[in-house]
Amino acid sequence: MNVASVKQFCRSFAGVTEKISGHPANILTYSVADKKFAYFKTSEPEQWRFSFRATPQRFLELTDQPGIRPARYMHRFHWVTVVKVASMDEAYLRELIQWSYDTALSALPKKVQREIRGGDS
Repeated sequence: MNVASVKQFCRSFAGVTEKISGHPANILTYSVADKKFAYFKTSEPEQWRFSFRATPQRFLELTDQPGIRPARYMHRFHWVTVVKVASMDEAYLRELIQWSYDTALSALPKKVQREIRGGDS
């Protein structure tokens, strides 16, 4: 996956908002309601590094791989940063992003979850 396809995948989930924050943060954030599930750094020297939440077990597994680091400031919440998204297996990256989205969605009140899902469940 390249940066554009990761952005498109993040936008494809129900109820997602995309927000760009300028200086000093310089991040492109993907959220469901008010819960962030992924973001890109948009400025140099870390431009297009991609971060998302992982399980505690996957956090350890992922940060042992080259090109994946604990996310700055967010690592204590088990967020990781992928230096180059193109270097990751596409199916695995999609699974990780899906899990991060599902986790953010499940943290919302049940009524909001139903509204986002379109009334099912």
